[in-house]
Amino acid sequence: MSTENLPQSPEQPPRKPRVAVVFGGRSSEHGISVVTAGAVLKAIDRTKYDVLPIGITQDGRWALTTDEPERMAIVDRRPPSVDALAESDEGAVILPVDPANREVVYSEPGSVPKALGEVDVVFPVLHGPYGEDGTLQGLLELSGVPYVGSGVLASAVGQDKEYMKRMFTSFGLKVGPYVVIRPREWERDEAAARKKIVDFAGEHGWPLFVKPSRAGSSIGITKVDDLSGLDEAIAEAQRHDPKILVEAALRGREIECGVLEFEDGPRASVPAEIPSPEAHAYYDFEAKYIDSTPGIVPAPLTPEETAEVQRLAVDAFEAASCEGLVRADFFLTEDGEFVINEINTMPGFTPISMYPQMWQASGVTYPELIDRLVQAALRRSTGLR
Repeated sequence: MSTENLPQSPEQPPRKPRVAVVFGGRSSEHGISVVTAGAVLKAIDRTKYDVLPIGITQDGRWALTTDEPERMAIVDRRPPSVDALAESDEGAVILPVDPANREVVYSEPGSVPKALGEVDVVFPVLHGPYGEDGTLQGLLELSGVPYVGSGVLASAVGQDKEYMKRMFTSFGLKVGPYVVIRPREWERDEAAARKKIVDFAGEHGWPLFVKPSRAGSSIGITKVDDLSGLDEAIAEAQRHDPKILVEAALRGREIECGVLEFEDGPRASVPAEIPSPEAHAYYDFEAKYIDSTPGIVPAPLTPEETAEVQRLAVDAFEAASCEGLVRADFFLTEDGEFVINEINTMPGFTPISMYPQMWQASGVTYPELIDRLVQAALRRSTGLR
């Protein structure tokens, strides 16, 4: 679907496409999603698009929010929330369930439901479970509403680090050593599950990284230097996800590369390097979002290394059947080999986030990046494709 094909009356000029920016959500990345939404709302071209901000509270209510990007920022090291931006404590936004009708309705107890108009495309800037993991994408597929970013399968695979790594391996992409502890393993025999991790450390050495399998923004991750810190790290990861992933530490440089869908297919940005943050054990949540540790763009790589990581980033995008955008994260090991760590199907998207920075250095400005993503979604139909 293109902008030119939007419904219009012969008596009236063509209306602008209406973009619903959906943000917040039930995951532990709620606040970062709100920050991302503020950046998108501030930069999207209002002369080209009508914009409808819709926030999802941490308890799952779809709320009509104020269109005030300046209120969607981290203040005093505290991320913002949808609850503080909602126009009502009880009102709810209702998406259409009929693919032939894209009218969004706002309902409050005791009031007549109010039509908010048709939505032509959803820009979901949710991070983590219940938004980035295919759940929202499935809802939008059922509703017949186009949306920015990857579909159900790619979003689900991109969220679950275990199956992401399995998928990469099946396509010949190199991944680092890891072991997974599923909830049933832990519930059935906690001692055996813990021994599985200890045996993994015996084979690959310390330190280890203990992670929630289905979370992002480095939330719930602990770098464990020896056996004494293992139990606390497991508990922290399980606080965010009952399935945990344990990775061996790879010695090398952290390299990221953005992929963006153009009319002729996906292209890779210039890569960036994430230097080791001086005040943090690794590139954790605080380093990313609170202290804003800067990346190096473009990464100081040889032309051959740059071409290789760009090729691998597009290969990862294609392997997972991604659409729209992806940030692919790699380690460049001491022996000169690129090992893929993960992909993010909806990466951090503020102007200071690495994905927009890499595209800025590649000649695509932040507003143009938003426009390209919306236009790609409008060109694409829902359903099997």
